[in-house]
Amino acid sequence: PHIGRAGLWETSGHLGFYRENMYSAMQVDDQDYIIKPMNCPFHIAIYKSRVRSYRELPFRWAELGTVYRYERSGVLHGLLRVRGFTQDDAHIFCRPDQMPEEIDRVLAFCLHILQAFGFSDFKLYLATRPEDSVGEEERWQAATTALEEAIKKTGMPYEVDEGGGAFYGPKIDLKIKDALGREWQCSTIQFDFNEPERFGLTYKGADGADHQPYMIHRALLGSLERFFGVLIEQYGGVFPLWLAPVQAVVLPVLPDNQEYAGQIYDWLRENGIRAELDARNEKIGYRIREAQVNKTPYMIIVGEKEASQGALSVRSRTEGDLGVQEKEAFLARIKQEIETKKA
Repeated sequence: PHIGRAGLWETSGHLGFYRENMYSAMQVDDQDYIIKPMNCPFHIAIYKSRVRSYRELPFRWAELGTVYRYERSGVLHGLLRVRGFTQDDAHIFCRPDQMPEEIDRVLAFCLHILQAFGFSDFKLYLATRPEDSVGEEERWQAATTALEEAIKKTGMPYEVDEGGGAFYGPKIDLKIKDALGREWQCSTIQFDFNEPERFGLTYKGADGADHQPYMIHRALLGSLERFFGVLIEQYGGVFPLWLAPVQAVVLPVLPDNQEYAGQIYDWLRENGIRAELDARNEKIGYRIREAQVNKTPYMIIVGEKEASQGALSVRSRTEGDLGVQEKEAFLARIKQEIETKKA
């Protein structure tokens, strides 16, 4: 089960809502927990805060929500399988006639995000109605058709996972492979026929009557912790410039060069570059090698010559020594690599 510490919800102001509608208390390892199977009630509570009109739909609300799963200690594995994780959840509330377009938008968004991170080896799965499910057959068929049509528009291969849908609706799963060839589920798009009915979600239609909206769950990366784990494996820790935690390190050759090195460090930071200053009392060759081992994309070496010229000596992790460069020319180079997400 997904479980969250009770204390987390005492401060949210919604604990009574959870207990009344979805959650119950339990004990695990002599600690009190409240079961938290999903993030959805936050957005459902917002939707129900007032009467909604058909003219307002669709609503697209997103959040980063933490959930908990009591995994056995023997199956915990780094970032890939953990007990507490954060989901980039979003929920779309729409009219039935808006549903196909919303599915197209969400699937295109998921593919764009995965491709932006450099993933190309992934597969789409269409999960259909399981035996133990809720909802009218007509709605299931319409939703499944919309999902399949959206996949076909991408031109990408996919597999049908017969009976693999959730009990509350069909879904699309996007599974990516890491550098070791392991397949991981990250992005998902799921229909939900259960919660709109269970929580009494309605909107006023053009006819003045109450109608039930469709609810679509969307996670772009899924578990952020798992995605980071897959991302580390994908790049082997050698992140491209736009993803690198430290994009450049400034290395003064001698203690006398520290003032100019500090100016370069401040200048880089002011221009949005994630930089560090390594002014340790170590030989310059030692510090360059350490930056190379740490997979830092750029090493900026500054000495008397660079200070007198107002320039930089630049070393690239992948291309080696790039020689002396003008500050603005180097900044233009590094910003272009970031903007184009150069691998």
